[in-house]
Amino acid sequence: MSGFTYFTKEALEQLKADLQRLKAVERPAASKAIAEAREKGDLRENAEYDAAKEAQGLLEAKINKLEGDLANARIIEEGSIDTSKVSILTKVTVTNLTNKKQMTYHLVSEKEADLKLGKISVTSPIGKGLLGKTVGEVADVQVPAGRLQFKIENITV
Repeated sequence: MSGFTYFTKEALEQLKADLQRLKAVERPAASKAIAEAREKGDLRENAEYDAAKEAQGLLEAKINKLEGDLANARIIEEGSIDTSKVSILTKVTVTNLTNKKQMTYHLVSEKEADLKLGKISVTSPIGKGLLGKTVGEVADVQVPAGRLQFKIENITV
């Protein structure tokens, strides 16, 4: 895929809320922890200061990553999704041709993937294998455990 990250409107709003929380709550707390550790004496032998600085560095990295994600974010409206083929945000019902088990996957961005909820990333091996397929087609998917074949039964939003 391109350098863009695709989100639903709800997921993008959650990302913005997380970023706001990190900047408004976490960042001042990290600065306060550094200031308190600095008051405790010699910085060369102050493990609390080192830990606070490291935590601040990790926080800033997380903020930078979220800002990058937001800069490259694209919203996909459910009404504009083509259900004639498998694409991001479609729900795909497939039959595993090996064990005849039927499953439904919701293809989402990497950031929204949650297998317990049936949401798989379009960058996962199964997601990549299903992309672009139409109802009735068989997707031949290479996974770490070997090769799987899925017959596309239904595509919905």
